[in-house]
Amino acid sequence: MSKPSILVVGAGIFGLWQAFALARAGYRVRLIEAGRDPFARSSSRWAGAMIAPECEAEGAPLSVRDLGREGLRIWRDTYPDIMSNGTLVVAHARDAGDLARFANMTEGHAAVAGPRIADLEPSLAGRFERGLYFESEAHVDAQKAMSWLVDQLRLLGADIQFESRWNGTPEDVAIDCRGIGAHEDLPSLRGVRGERVLIRTNDVSLSRPVRLLHPRQPIYVVPQGDGRFVVGATVIEREDDGPMSLRSALDLLGSAYAVHPAFGEASVLEMGAGVRPAFSDNVPRIIVEDAGRVVRVNGAYRHGFLLAPVLARAVAGYLSDNRREGPLFAAP
Repeated sequence: MSKPSILVVGAGIFGLWQAFALARAGYRVRLIEAGRDPFARSSSRWAGAMIAPECEAEGAPLSVRDLGREGLRIWRDTYPDIMSNGTLVVAHARDAGDLARFANMTEGHAAVAGPRIADLEPSLAGRFERGLYFESEAHVDAQKAMSWLVDQLRLLGADIQFESRWNGTPEDVAIDCRGIGAHEDLPSLRGVRGERVLIRTNDVSLSRPVRLLHPRQPIYVVPQGDGRFVVGATVIEREDDGPMSLRSALDLLGSAYAVHPAFGEASVLEMGAGVRPAFSDNVPRIIVEDAGRVVRVNGAYRHGFLLAPVLARAVAGYLSDNRREGPLFAAP
């Protein structure tokens, strides 16, 4: 029996991984994206792209951590440019309680004092007295990883069409990965705003993502190479995808300055915001409709890069032998 043709709708990180996994499994895949490229409309372009299952356990169900560990394994087995240098979580002395709470809610970390922090990140020598080091974690450059997936799809013979919209009619099977764009079909989705700034400086060098804990606005600083850093806020409960406000920009840049004063002289290359789709429990879903002809993969929240390969593997398993295993499949 021949495999069905697959239409994947949406070329964010969920859609790219779905198309990639299915093309590798031998399906005929057509990927369509309303934007001019994977980065034009998708919230994925604004991601810090941290593959950090242990840190995510601080604010997510344990199922996300466990699935994320599998996601990390798949990334490492698949993507050649993953940066496996761990994650460093720090806080200023006045916020020691936040660091203790983070430690109590997570696993897989080692408590580190000032000298060890300086060993890990010489640029941070003398800046923080205590931290947590999650050695097993990793990160990727979001746009570079997405471009790699597009290139792999083309090598596998997938048909990729940008500036193309779905009319709601499946071919053999449609995999709907439109994110917040699927809100009319998935009314339980809500939007969660993620903001980031891309900066460049040669005066600070980091080898791994650094998360700065703060009671009002925790931030992350993710090195991208060539002196570039992504500075972002983890969660803002707003559906607005408009430009960043002056206050938000000042908060992010001020927090980066609190990580290291040399960031105060950095060049701002880009700033903006995207709206992440989320369900009420912040766990992604695979929803099978129309007797299996439509499969909706949505609800990334802040776990898109972490869980995209796990969701792709689960959908491939379902299409292969109708398996609906694990917590990702919504009840029929």
